[in-house]
Amino acid sequence: MKAIVIHRFGGANQLQMETVATPEPDRDEVLIAIACAGVNPVDWKIRDGMLESLFPHRFPLIPGWDAAGTVAAVGAGVHGFAEGDRVFAYCRKPVVQWGTYAEYVAMPAAAVAAMPASLGFAEAAAIPLAGLTSWQALFDDAGLASGQALLVLSGAGGTGSLAIPFAKNAGARVYALASPANHDYVRSLGADDVFDYHAPDALAAVRAREPSGVDVVYANVGGPLHREAYGILRPGGTLVSIVDPPDQAAAEAAGVIALFRFVEPDGTQLGEIARLVDQGIVRPPEITLMRLEEAAAAQARNQDGHVRGKIVLEVS
Repeated sequence: MKAIVIHRFGGANQLQMETVATPEPDRDEVLIAIACAGVNPVDWKIRDGMLESLFPHRFPLIPGWDAAGTVAAVGAGVHGFAEGDRVFAYCRKPVVQWGTYAEYVAMPAAAVAAMPASLGFAEAAAIPLAGLTSWQALFDDAGLASGQALLVLSGAGGTGSLAIPFAKNAGARVYALASPANHDYVRSLGADDVFDYHAPDALAAVRAREPSGVDVVYANVGGPLHREAYGILRPGGTLVSIVDPPDQAAAEAAGVIALFRFVEPDGTQLGEIARLVDQGIVRPPEITLMRLEEAAAAQARNQDGHVRGKIVLEVS
């Protein structure tokens, strides 16, 4: 199969198109013929070696953890999937090596779900990592519930684009920060109000809407906003970070809870997200479609940090 491969950590010039062996599914696995693969910040962080100490890895290494495609084969112990089924999955494995910038990937069936029937492969490929990250951060970690207030620190990116409709569907009041060019887009996702994250009084503007503080901060961006966000929470509120480890001293001083979420594969939750998409409650992030051969340029654009929604690679 064709795949984008790195043989050592480094810059985008390490990404090379090569022919490698097609994986065979184990007994509990589904082999996915990948039509489209999502691009995420974790992809270039792995390429750069920034996460070397966090994950076991082997070379040659194929990046990518988002996939949408069709079932090409199933292991002998797999039930519920058949060849030709349209599926999508968050494809992180215990050892980082066989990712989704490739024509095929084999994943445990428990991590795979039927694609939303209303979506094409490119739209579906934008959902798994970002969708599961937001779902697990908001509901598994923060316990976001109806009537609560949520602040999303970055409303226009992949995770924010899904966190906002998830939270609105749960009955929360949702505030988000974004650049002015993205305000209309973020409002279209369901945000009750959007504030300019460049403005020095952005968090004060949120406080004006929620004088007692918000119940949950979804810290999906680092830097000064992340450091200052503890002060926008009500006493006992929760900040969930998906970028930097939270500052426990700052959280204790503010009287709030600080948690870190690194997303786990979960086909059941992904199936629930697919159901919300097909009901029209959630829509996929806005996507920018690029060819697999453009993986280096796609990662560079993602690393720049100003992509609205998600970049998706067309594999086949």
